[in-house]
Amino acid sequence: MEKKLAEYKCNTNEAIQLKLVRFPEDLEDDNTTFNPEYSHQVFGDDEIAFGYKGLKILLYYIAGNLSTFFRIEYTSKVNEKFDCVEADDVESKIREIIPPGFCTNTDDFVSLLEKEVNFKPFGMLLHTYSIHNEEAGEDITYQIYKADMTCPGFREYHERLQTFLMWFIETASFIDVDDERWNYFLVFEKYNKDGATLFATVGYMTVYNYYVYPDKTRPRVSQMLILPPFQGEGHGAQLLETVHRYYMSSPTVLDITAEDPSENYVKLRDFVLVKLCQDLLCFSPVKLMQGFSQEMVTEAQQKLKINKQHTRRVYEILRLRATNMGDAEQSRSYRLDVKRRLIGPYKKKQRELAKMRRCLRPEEMTNQLNQIDLNMQREQLEESFQQLVSDYRRVLERLAQA
Repeated sequence: MEKKLAEYKCNTNEAIQLKLVRFPEDLEDDNTTFNPEYSHQVFGDDEIAFGYKGLKILLYYIAGNLSTFFRIEYTSKVNEKFDCVEADDVESKIREIIPPGFCTNTDDFVSLLEKEVNFKPFGMLLHTYSIHNEEAGEDITYQIYKADMTCPGFREYHERLQTFLMWFIETASFIDVDDERWNYFLVFEKYNKDGATLFATVGYMTVYNYYVYPDKTRPRVSQMLILPPFQGEGHGAQLLETVHRYYMSSPTVLDITAEDPSENYVKLRDFVLVKLCQDLLCFSPVKLMQGFSQEMVTEAQQKLKINKQHTRRVYEILRLRATNMGDAEQSRSYRLDVKRRLIGPYKKKQRELAKMRRCLRPEEMTNQLNQIDLNMQREQLEESFQQLVSDYRRVLERLAQA
């Protein structure tokens, strides 16, 4: 029986099929289908739906306004013959995250697709850019807009857009859209269909404006997602730079931060901030070789709204570019400069040990010392340094190609 039941377990990351539909023929084209990276927030840590063979969870979105088609298909389902074992209620789980008003048959969905020509982006246009598409053999135009909940239709559009977070951000959660301190930045692709110009959703970012006493704000990036069909094309960098430039013009903004940033976001931010900072006089090669300075902190904060921690990373990346690592003295100077920052947490541990010595018994102290092997610390420090240099080189390589 157990073996038989195992046949009715489906990996939900494979079962969920997502599409961004522009043309009716996209519905039958497997090349337009993509799958989630995560589904644990809907289907549990195992990311398994029980009770079905050949399960397909179809979630198709019209490319621009994201009107939704939802259907569940399967080849067989457990029934009462299996000792009263019930199949998971997959439909209810999906209905919890997608807003009402979705289509369940393709005819209705195609009818909505015909009205897509009326869809226009929400809010204020901030930036237009082009990227060459090798497959199409032409430059494709993209636009970035800033929107808020006062834009007609945007609340409903955002309800549909945010469902993608559940599939592509590991710890995603929906935000309180009634809080007016949220800003929304949207990326759209312009494309032609039957002689008309249409818009397809590419990705978006939400930013929360925190109050800083007495009269400043600190915008904090909360969520950022470029949809999978558009990833790896440079849209994330365009979006983040546009958002930075938007806030740079505001005298009330102190600096821009991010909430629990992922590794990929940190790498993206490194690239964007280095690109913005490299032309500042305080980051000239001569000044970089003199070391990290208050001038860098002040200028980056005042002109570009970058905080001290991020400015330090920018300095280390640009100093690496200015350093001849083949020169023993320059290489040693750079290594020591970066390691002095990296050693901070280890020094903190040493201060804690000094306090312990005054209040712990000898055997307790031995246990603590065993946990902090100095040779291991040196190895970890060197490992951290080499990883940083590797990350920094990738940023510089990308910068050289920009």
